[in-house]
Amino acid sequence: MNHPDTNATTAMLREAREAPEVVARLLGANGKLCADLGKRLRASPPPFAVTCARGSSDNAATFAKYLLEIHSGLVTASVGPSVTSVYAARPRMRDALFLAVSQSGRSPDILHLAQAGRDDGALTVALVNDTTSPLASTCEIVLPLHAGPEKSVAATKSFIAALAAGVQLIAHWSQDRALLDALDRLPDVLSRASHLDCSPALPLLSGSDNLFVVGRGVGFAVAQEAALKLKETSGVHAEAMSAAELMHGPWTLAGDHFPVLVLSQRDETLGGVTDLVSKLRDQGVPVVVAGAADGPATAMLPSLEDVHPYLAPIAMIQSFYPLVNAIALARGRNPDSPPRLRKVTETV
Repeated sequence: MNHPDTNATTAMLREAREAPEVVARLLGANGKLCADLGKRLRASPPPFAVTCARGSSDNAATFAKYLLEIHSGLVTASVGPSVTSVYAARPRMRDALFLAVSQSGRSPDILHLAQAGRDDGALTVALVNDTTSPLASTCEIVLPLHAGPEKSVAATKSFIAALAAGVQLIAHWSQDRALLDALDRLPDVLSRASHLDCSPALPLLSGSDNLFVVGRGVGFAVAQEAALKLKETSGVHAEAMSAAELMHGPWTLAGDHFPVLVLSQRDETLGGVTDLVSKLRDQGVPVVVAGAADGPATAMLPSLEDVHPYLAPIAMIQSFYPLVNAIALARGRNPDSPPRLRKVTETV
């Protein structure tokens, strides 16, 4: 029997490893753009924010939502693009901060909602990789992701760039010196994270057809991203779940053949997430723990210490992408060409 090389270099793995360089380029190129936008937002604070995205980009928008609400106190709504593209409704967004996140900038429904926001007087900002795209033309302000060409269907470096772009905007807006200093170190953090060995989780996760991926707070977005990547590259039915929501009923599904992957960061959520790990293990549920939470666990994945809690989830997904690549290969799949998927999905 031939065993797959789970360390094989795919386009997905190569592109994921480019993320530290991408983030360094983004932080340098977008610094003045974010400083100017932050000054504008301080002079005229928006009453609320709106995010607009699909797929991995929507996971990045979830990350921005948590940061805006926790760090800036700004109520943030994820508005479904079909509201305008299908239902022809016109949500009232005057004076709001409107954040559209996209790798390609070409999905018609995203464009519809962005245009509606601009027409209604929102400050429209595009976090987009393709600066020649219709989305870049539609929005008033463009924060390029600087990820370069991304060939694998599974977005990696562009997702990490979108997370970094969101943090950079919020750090400049709030003039949070500690967060700005932490951002300067982010490329090095990502470089170190990319070399962490997450292979102890490979046997359990590659052999599972169903699992929960759990996160909380600013880490919930990367739980969503990890679950999406496992679905699209590996054919695993992975469901992202808040650590709090898991206890409201869904955890009855967990068991020998339904493990739980727990992602955690060292912030106010850590105590509750650590308690959840203990409860799951007490029930005999296989658990993989990544991040700051303590065991006991079936597999404990390495993590970086002394990383700002807002940046820890970015480091975590950076370290997780090679594991996703290995899981896909172990399950006999090509992560670059998932069945029925293509790089640009143009929803209406």
